[in-house]
Amino acid sequence: MRVPSGANSVVRRAVPRIYRSRSFVMVKHRSIVRTFDGWRAVGAAFIVAVFGWGTGFYGPPVYLELVHQLRGWSISLISGAVTLHFLVGVALIPSLPALYRRLGVAMVVVSGAIVMGCGVVGWAIASAPWQLYVAAGLTGIGWSALGAVAVNAIVSPWFLVKRPMALGVAFNGGSVGGVIFSPLWVALVDHLGFFIAALLVAIAMVATIGGLGVRILRNTPEASGQAPDGVAVVAVAGSGSEATETTAERIKPLRLSQSRAFISLCAGMTLALFAQTGVVAHLVSILAPALGRQGAGLAAGACGVTAVIGRLVVGRRSASARGWRTIASWSLAAQALGCGVMLVARSDDPILLVTGVVLFGLGVGNAISVPPVIANLEFDGRDASRAVALIVGISQGAYAIAPAAFGVLREHASNRMMFLVAIGVQLAAIVAYAAGKRSALGATSSCAA
Repeated sequence: MRVPSGANSVVRRAVPRIYRSRSFVMVKHRSIVRTFDGWRAVGAAFIVAVFGWGTGFYGPPVYLELVHQLRGWSISLISGAVTLHFLVGVALIPSLPALYRRLGVAMVVVSGAIVMGCGVVGWAIASAPWQLYVAAGLTGIGWSALGAVAVNAIVSPWFLVKRPMALGVAFNGGSVGGVIFSPLWVALVDHLGFFIAALLVAIAMVATIGGLGVRILRNTPEASGQAPDGVAVVAVAGSGSEATETTAERIKPLRLSQSRAFISLCAGMTLALFAQTGVVAHLVSILAPALGRQGAGLAAGACGVTAVIGRLVVGRRSASARGWRTIASWSLAAQALGCGVMLVARSDDPILLVTGVVLFGLGVGNAISVPPVIANLEFDGRDASRAVALIVGISQGAYAIAPAAFGVLREHASNRMMFLVAIGVQLAAIVAYAAGKRSALGATSSCAA
């Protein structure tokens, strides 16, 4: 059926910006649709997560072992630098939503990649402890800018109904970063040296994320005239930013500090990541005597593989908030079991050690990605964004001390004591998640300001 000649001018007047976009097409002359860009954003967030986790989460355990071997500095001294790396996020992460609004997600993420690259090179060239701590501060800024808050900020505006699945796919990049970078760091250092390896990774990261920033991350649903989940955009008289702002003004933000759902979610993520970060930070160093440095790197990579598997198992679930809390608890149970296996394994029993690493890895990805999904299900709009930034910032402030704390346990007690403490913390995290199940469905009605 042909569209009357006058129809084009009518549509042009009604939706001029949409009409002029070459990506839009007429469908049965009734609506205008565009190829949905949300999944491109998911792909970009996936790549950001690969580099963010590969250099900022799985990198420090390798840096710790490399600096210890190259410089001969004590484990506790280097663990302090790793702690500073994570502690930087306490100040920066809560400010990220405001930075996104002022500078845009693309600018913040690309700047984070540049700072991370400088910091990684700094770890390689540090010849004095103070230089190491400066480098750790830089990588801490980069990790904060490329971590969970960034992934959530890139993906969430594009999805509502499919947001849990989209976030799960994007967060898989973190696990893939572990799969790639844990063995890659060791291989590059063995063949090229720490400095050249760090320089190559930094250049690749800045070039890749810079390209994503220019081509994808700058785009937003509002700028492209698209609706969440790819729903067709139709111009409606009286709708638009004015109506949205009027609605937003009527919605008062939650007092998250008085929300049982938020407190239990924050406690669960904080405890889970405290135990996880402490173990991951020392994993390569613990495995190296039994597996060798290359074997320890491969085992850490296997931890990343099982993290992908663990996240894929739950990634397509469309569970309620209570269901996702159960998923978080089961993931922690797998990690506790893995720590238990490594606890009883002898240092000359590589098979049992690797088994423990694999079990531990099943929960690594979900410990980071599931809490933001729960927050997006339990809270609405800006409350969700605030909740994600706060739980990530608070948890990072707590788990920042885990590498140093676990380093002290290793030096003054034993590796087994470290694993025993990790198990106790993981069980406490399970209790915290369970404590919030009753309030999960009523979170949005909690104590309005």
